[in-house]
Amino acid sequence: MNTFKDLARFLFVSLRPIFKGRPAYWIWVLSLLALVGVGIVAYVRQTQLGLIATNMRDQVSWGFYIGNFTFLVGVAAAAVLLVIPAYVYHWKPIKEVVILGELLAISSIAMCGLFVLVDVGQPSRVWHMFPFVGRPNLPSSLLAWDMVALNAYFLLNLGIVTYLLYSLSRGREPRKAIFLPLVLLSIPAAIGIHTVTAFLYNGFAARPFWNASILAPKFIASALCSGPAVLLVLMQLLRKFTRFEISDAAIWKVAELMAYAMGVNLFLLGAEVFVEYYSDTEHLVHMQLMFQGAGGSTAIVPYMWTSVLASIAAFFLFLVPRTRRNPVTLNLGCVLIFLGVFLEKGMGLVIPGMTPDTLGEIYEYVPTGTEWAVSIGILALGALVFTLLVKIATPIMTGEHTAE
Repeated sequence: MNTFKDLARFLFVSLRPIFKGRPAYWIWVLSLLALVGVGIVAYVRQTQLGLIATNMRDQVSWGFYIGNFTFLVGVAAAAVLLVIPAYVYHWKPIKEVVILGELLAISSIAMCGLFVLVDVGQPSRVWHMFPFVGRPNLPSSLLAWDMVALNAYFLLNLGIVTYLLYSLSRGREPRKAIFLPLVLLSIPAAIGIHTVTAFLYNGFAARPFWNASILAPKFIASALCSGPAVLLVLMQLLRKFTRFEISDAAIWKVAELMAYAMGVNLFLLGAEVFVEYYSDTEHLVHMQLMFQGAGGSTAIVPYMWTSVLASIAAFFLFLVPRTRRNPVTLNLGCVLIFLGVFLEKGMGLVIPGMTPDTLGEIYEYVPTGTEWAVSIGILALGALVFTLLVKIATPIMTGEHTAE
């Protein structure tokens, strides 16, 4: 009985800060809710018309939705960049902010599920993916394995965050025998979700652009750039507007690790470009579509060059200690890294892999207004979930709110 009372008190204490905040907080929340509303209206229209409301066709059956899904899987895996130095190397400045990575993972996985939902078409078809009710085709289906990995990672992070905040709200440190194994388990789990997602692409034998063993390490390298870019900005905001103590050393260390990850990501991209252009086989058409245009299709070219140039610029900004320790260039680098990886995953992975199709036809895919509106609505909902989770966690982490 006391346990239920404790949990009820914890729930009450946790939710109370959501309803308090400065005018800027409420403007931000209401703006996100408005964008969510736009996304809902667009999704209702899509369910009425079907996927014909999008520009996806038989030639390009995956588009902007799956591109966003793949990008957000990487953002969810970014927590590992904080967990490794904090709990493997016991570096205290980062240990204090590991929870931010866990919260980002929870909201990112939630968005991943929504992007899969809207890509399926009619929501009534989703039941096929659930065990016992539908037929997820385990263990032969990589899509089913991806679903299992993502849900397991979501529950793992939710358990870590809940236990940590519950313990702190009770005025005690979490027990290492429980907390530490869960946190260490999140390291292979984070790597695993992006590896399984890469294997999902690798499994399409008729899509040679994706049949590369380099895809999984490339996914992981890019994931260690995009998610931490969000975290760096958040760390600075929390330090400015709350009592959350985040040292400069923690911010600079994350930026330094991002530079190394971006260097590996750019190296792997260069290796792909070299192999395709030097071998000059029929598969070169995918790289030409990305950087030159092919078959009269040039829609993706500006996005890809923007992605590469933004990533290179961000790499040098974070590589040089003086620029990664300057708030202006640090935040500029965060924006550039986020933009570069987003375009690389959203445009430079799915669309070239689908173009040309298996019959050699080149269909120029560009997201419709419906796809943009639905995607913005999902991203806004994810940002809202992340905002509320941070709003709940911050007072407990700083000791402002306890169960007493």
